[in-house]
Amino acid sequence: MKKNLLSTVCFFLSLAVFGQTEKKDELIKKNWNFGGLPTITFDTDLGFQYGALVNLYDYGDGTRFPKYNHSLYFEVSRYTKGSGINRFYYDSDQLIKGLQTSVDLSYLSDQAYDFYGFNGYDAVYNADWVDTEASDYKTRMFYKYDRKLFRFKVDLQGKLAGNHVRWAAGFNLQNFAIKSVNLDKLNKGKKGNDVLPAVDGLFEKYQQWGIINTKEANGGFVPTIKGGIVFDSRDNRPNPMKGIWTEAVLEGAPTFLGAESSFVKLSLIHRQYFTLIPKNLSFVYRLAYQTTVAGHTPFYYQSQVITSVLTGALSEGLGGGKTLRGVLRNRVVGDGFLYGNAEMRWKVVRFNWINNNFYIGLNSFLDFGKVTNKIPVTFSFAGSSGFTNSDPDYNKIDAEKMHTSYGGGLRIVMNENFVIAVDYGVAANKQDGTSGMYIGLNYLF
Repeated sequence: MKKNLLSTVCFFLSLAVFGQTEKKDELIKKNWNFGGLPTITFDTDLGFQYGALVNLYDYGDGTRFPKYNHSLYFEVSRYTKGSGINRFYYDSDQLIKGLQTSVDLSYLSDQAYDFYGFNGYDAVYNADWVDTEASDYKTRMFYKYDRKLFRFKVDLQGKLAGNHVRWAAGFNLQNFAIKSVNLDKLNKGKKGNDVLPAVDGLFEKYQQWGIINTKEANGGFVPTIKGGIVFDSRDNRPNPMKGIWTEAVLEGAPTFLGAESSFVKLSLIHRQYFTLIPKNLSFVYRLAYQTTVAGHTPFYYQSQVITSVLTGALSEGLGGGKTLRGVLRNRVVGDGFLYGNAEMRWKVVRFNWINNNFYIGLNSFLDFGKVTNKIPVTFSFAGSSGFTNSDPDYNKIDAEKMHTSYGGGLRIVMNENFVIAVDYGVAANKQDGTSGMYIGLNYLF
């Protein structure tokens, strides 16, 4: 399996651009404030990641604090061997009065995007095949392909009934460019046993076997429109202490917008927040179900997790930092799936520093999920004498069951909105990998 050397050095920069007032030992923020986070990470195959992110908040005259009028998020980061994130995200309920408006413009490149096959445990994960000491394959790239994604996304929400029921709508333009891993680039500067050999990975084998057709193998353009209904009674968006956030969303990719493959997906997500100790300790959970209700979804879109509003650079899984922490990224991919998360969240200490409000939080969690509607998998490899759909090296019929992981995390939060997040998750089954460390922004939900 992939073994990462992850070294993260981060520090927290913040500045009150204009004034603030004090009320009951809390600094009430006014006007524009920002939080910035430079990071350094390292991956054996991708190299060092360098760059920075900045989140600007406009609190106006401070009467709505900690709610903000406008939020602008910028991130530019690179890996030394080519991968990177370029993202702008805007969120406001003041741009258009009566509407919550979110806009995302991103270009995301990934030279080693994870691909473990379809239908969870039905697709066998062989850890030895990516262990350079234990495998004849001798490549950490066996479960990878190269993906570049351009995305322009607008999400809107408006009042439907009372203070909590809203309608949701939006459109999303995404272009996926997919190819095999560029081994020449990854091998640059390597010698001897460190050189990754030109060996077909699972992505190439799925094409040879006819599971991924030639029309989809290079990616494609996916324009989608969506609509739905949202019930939201949270008392705070970044980290609620009480309330419910439930949504039902239909997303479709119609041919009249230029979709290369037409489909409709349904997403149902329920989140609930309980206060155990006022202001300090809460129990929260999320339950979700997603499935294709019409048409054919291309394989490269099956990993997308649909929500009413995008809250991070990516919304993908199942597996990884946004869904099943500790499970391999994209380990659980199907035409339909369910997943859930349960967390205890504790705000350990609060303090004022450099003219801003901070708190340190800890959380513990249990994550789970499984495929409920499988992608058809039929091997049609002409040269495979005796090869069947239940070949133990690649596929096991009806092996899928619940995937689970557990772990804990740390939060450093400024002004209730800017959240530095660190989570460490452990997979309960070796078929899902071992563990994962995730350093980023925001609570999971």
